[in-house]
Amino acid sequence: MDDLLTQATPPKIISVSELNRKAKSLLEGGIPKIWIEGEISNLARPASGHMYFSLKDEAAQIRCAWFKQRQRQVTLNIENGSKMLALGRISLYEARGEYQFIIEKMETAGEGDLKREYEKLKEKLAIEGFFAEERKKPLPNLPTRIGIITSPSGAAIRDVLSILKRRFPIIPIVIYPVSVQGEAAAPEIKNALEKANKRADCDLLILTRGGGSLEDLWAFNEEIVARAIYQSNIPIISAVGHETDVTIADFVADHRAPTPSAAAEEATPNQQEWLNSLEEISVKLNGLIVRAINNRHQALDWVNKRLNQSSPQLIVKRQIEKSINLKKSLTINIQHYLNTRGRRVDQLSSKFIQNSPAHLVQKQIMRLERIRQLVRSKGKELVESNKNRLQLASQSLHSVSPLATLDRGYAIVSEAGTKKIITNSSSIKIKSKLEIMLAKGRITATVVEKNST
Repeated sequence: MDDLLTQATPPKIISVSELNRKAKSLLEGGIPKIWIEGEISNLARPASGHMYFSLKDEAAQIRCAWFKQRQRQVTLNIENGSKMLALGRISLYEARGEYQFIIEKMETAGEGDLKREYEKLKEKLAIEGFFAEERKKPLPNLPTRIGIITSPSGAAIRDVLSILKRRFPIIPIVIYPVSVQGEAAAPEIKNALEKANKRADCDLLILTRGGGSLEDLWAFNEEIVARAIYQSNIPIISAVGHETDVTIADFVADHRAPTPSAAAEEATPNQQEWLNSLEEISVKLNGLIVRAINNRHQALDWVNKRLNQSSPQLIVKRQIEKSINLKKSLTINIQHYLNTRGRRVDQLSSKFIQNSPAHLVQKQIMRLERIRQLVRSKGKELVESNKNRLQLASQSLHSVSPLATLDRGYAIVSEAGTKKIITNSSSIKIKSKLEIMLAKGRITATVVEKNST
């Protein structure tokens, strides 16, 4: 009976390649992209630039492949024994039937701890509604004053100021200097946000810094900074790091810019576009006025014809004269308004130039030159004073020198062999050789007699 069933429904036979292909499909489709942590072993770096190694823990290990095109970071610190955190997906190498982990990104285990802390805080704030789109404030079309919260010495502030000056230079800028990394950074950023809201002299804030590692950007992942951004009554643009860097501050802020330069672009309109727009509006307004006046003229002409038929021509003539005068008056007033706004733009531009960083830097350079000249003058006086003191000390030293005593007729007597100074006649013997040092020259003598008194 079994033989008959076997002959009726023969088993489906597949190749090894097909089996491995099905297994690969099940693995890749059934397990999503994940982070795993382990210690590197069996590291291999072939000439192709790919990296092959195992990640292991106390009980198991898995083969890993990190292909060159995925390596968007420095890999010199990756070596056997390194504890790493890897993002990737499970797959199967069909040719050998090997189960493996295809890596897309690697971090040190310390960064992994920060990543977990980051995700934990992100989830907490999301539950509290910190990232809700409906609470985000719109950015002003034309800010009256922009506040920038960043390091005053970083590249980010230079980029932002350069873009703001190019796009709309008459907008005043207020810089709130803070540390952007380290333990003091988060409290300083929080205090700057609170200070800006208390002063309420800006209607837009830019929170920014340049790129860096996860540790460098960590101040912008602190809860106190997130809460200060959330409580701000002033709209905030967050521009922290490069385009690929995303911080908690970016999620809470009213708007996220990929770079500091992009934040400056998005904070201000293009001055030339506004001027062009005003010019277009002026042309359209003049056209509308002319058309309106022409329409009124046509209406008056029509009324004039009707009045001519029934007579009060004088009233119609006055209306025509009045419309002509109104046209002239409107044209003059419009031109006066445009001239006044143009002068206002020129005044604001001149004021901005006087208060520009370049002007302030020039003043500081002149002050530095005055200080340098004062230092040189004081240094020269100090050298002369020390020189005089040295001469006086030299004279004093010479006055108490043994050589000065020799000049007065005294001598120094010592044994010829030992050079021991003789101060007592009892310490020498008859026929001993003595050396006598005078103010000028030396004498060798032999003791022929001595007296102890």
